[in-house]
Amino acid sequence: METRSFDLPRYLSVLPLFTDLSRPELERLALGCQLRRLSRGDTVFRVGEPCEEFHVTVTGQIKLFAISPAGQEKVIELVGPGNSFAEALMFTGKPYIINAQALTDTLLLTVTKNAVVGEIERDPRFAMRMLAGISRRLHGLVHDVEAYALHSGMQRVIGYLLRDQIAEDCVSGEVITVSLPVSKATIASRLSLTPEYFSRVLHELEAAGLVRIDKRDVHILDVKRLSAYPGR
Repeated sequence: METRSFDLPRYLSVLPLFTDLSRPELERLALGCQLRRLSRGDTVFRVGEPCEEFHVTVTGQIKLFAISPAGQEKVIELVGPGNSFAEALMFTGKPYIINAQALTDTLLLTVTKNAVVGEIERDPRFAMRMLAGISRRLHGLVHDVEAYALHSGMQRVIGYLLRDQIAEDCVSGEVITVSLPVSKATIASRLSLTPEYFSRVLHELEAAGLVRIDKRDVHILDVKRLSAYPGR
């Protein structure tokens, strides 16, 4: 994707935050945006750096993570295409409290605080859309904390594999492939599990005839059986 030919106003128009904006408004907002190409491992921001913008992953994967005093990494969120991050923090006037890094080659859209505030001043309804987006993100994080506190490791792994599936809608015996977007170690950290435990759960599910593992592809052999697995 050539950034020079990238239709930024059109892309903004399909993001939930900006769907109600007119073409002139989108073009004005686009003036406060920047597209960046990141290579795998590139840093987006670090703890303590000033936060004067929020970001949208156009293509690729971004990892949001914290580092413990002992040097251990905890993945907080994996942000894929079409999803945004750092919106809430941008309004606080405080520096970043987590780190962000590209896990793959990534095209990143950065939207400046000044551009957003300008649209809010022109149309207060824009602020309501921003609040709705931030609220959805907060709800998702609360759901994650609840899952970590109340669900077993097995439940978390199965829940991750079935996150886009509804068992009742799947045909019995239908094989569904889930491609892990990043390394197993990264996903394990996202689920608050050790890499060893995550791998052990996958192998247990494979031994039970519920999945077949092919590198980063996990073939779910029967969604209904997997969703009803005793460990879940």
